Amino acid sequence: ELLVLMSQCLEPRFVFPALGGLLFGYDIGATSGATISVHSAELSGTTWFNLSSLQLGLVASGSLYGALGGSILAYRIADFLGRRIELMTAAALYISGALTTGLAPNFVVLIIGRLLYGVGIGLAMHGAPLYIAETCPSQIRGTLISFKELFIVGGILFGYLVGSYEIDVVGGWRYMFGFSAPLAAIMAVGMWSLPPSPRWLLLRAVQGKGPMEDNKKKAMNALRRLKGPSASDKVLTDEIENNLSSIKAAYADQAEGSIFQVFEGASLKAFTIGGGLVLFQQITGQPSVLYYATSILQTAGFTTASDAAKVSILIGLFKFVMTGVAVLKVDNLGRRPLMIGGVSGITVALFLLAAYYKVLSGFPYVAVGALLLYVGCYQVGALLVYMGYLMSTEWFEQLTCLVFQLSFGPISWLMVSEIFPLRTRGRGISLAVLTNFGSNALVTLAFSPLQGYLGPA
Repeated sequence: ELLVLMSQCLEPRFVFPALGGLLFGYDIGATSGATISVHSAELSGTTWFNLSSLQLGLVASGSLYGALGGSILAYRIADFLGRRIELMTAAALYISGALTTGLAPNFVVLIIGRLLYGVGIGLAMHGAPLYIAETCPSQIRGTLISFKELFIVGGILFGYLVGSYEIDVVGGWRYMFGFSAPLAAIMAVGMWSLPPSPRWLLLRAVQGKGPMEDNKKKAMNALRRLKGPSASDKVLTDEIENNLSSIKAAYADQAEGSIFQVFEGASLKAFTIGGGLVLFQQITGQPSVLYYATSILQTAGFTTASDAAKVSILIGLFKFVMTGVAVLKVDNLGRRPLMIGGVSGITVALFLLAAYYKVLSGFPYVAVGALLLYVGCYQVGALLVYMGYLMSTEWFEQLTCLVFQLSFGPISWLMVSEIFPLRTRGRGISLAVLTNFGSNALVTLAFSPLQGYLGPA
């Protein structure tokens, strides 16, 4: 089953959209090392290296503010552009943002580049899951969308690796940020070679924004390119008609509510829960741990930049492995118990990290262990839970369910997608995305000034 799934993941209709997620993750990982490099008198290779804590926070969070703007832009124009063009636009913004940042002659241009890259993130995070969902086989659609999360975490790991390699190079931050440009070029060429989403073409026809027969023919040609020449005309025609019928039924009976209806009745309760989960997902420190992993490790005893960057790879690798387990096992586990168990583990991890700075400063691996525990609880502890099921030992299950669980990472978004009434689901999820990027940007911006004002602990 896993081999079949992996073969599906190697298809261009999944790989090229998912590169948008990988490039988002890469930015997170690369920023961890770049914030050290750009701020160092020896390594920055600039005359304007002496950045304030607020300026350093802007370097780290600039792409997130761009992503917030990109999300708003996607909300307005994505259906007009279509999934394929949206992702090609995202790739172009990735390229321009990476090159502008990598070649920046001063701080202002650096931030402009970070914002441009972020707008690409906002468009990619909107368009990628839609293109995958609308073009991939229905029986593995949910799993493939979940695999996009794995691509994001793989990008984080890749960013840590590049950062570790370039951390001792003068001007290494330019290479860290600029390296995403060729990856984005591959994404752009790949999306250009793919057809438009057949379902989007049919949706435009149902909405009266395109001739029905012309769009059906275009959808048929797009579906033939996706399925290959071996697919029969009857199979393609049946799938087109089934898609058309479902779109007509959804469009007629389940019209989406206005933005204001999200703040009424059951939708308001759903937004309070879903938006609250996404908000706490960020303000419990996840952006700080990922964007500033190398900096945190430096203050935790790994004083040289290269040592801290190498240890950050361990955090990225652990996160990647646990995310892979989550993708494969998430449907076997419940939502609420996992959230409670995961948050409990996060609390323990943060207390351990603070304790290191206060009373355990002679044991730097306490800090590393705390960061690993945090990442594991945030993303996934399903491996230990699964081992508990295999061992059939009640005490082991209870212990692992208490400390290691699928926490904020995947569970928050699963709950957000499930709890909104159908009529306001699209608007509600859009607001949750804006809450996510907005709070993420604020936390990332605030970390460096807060650390200077309050101290690491």
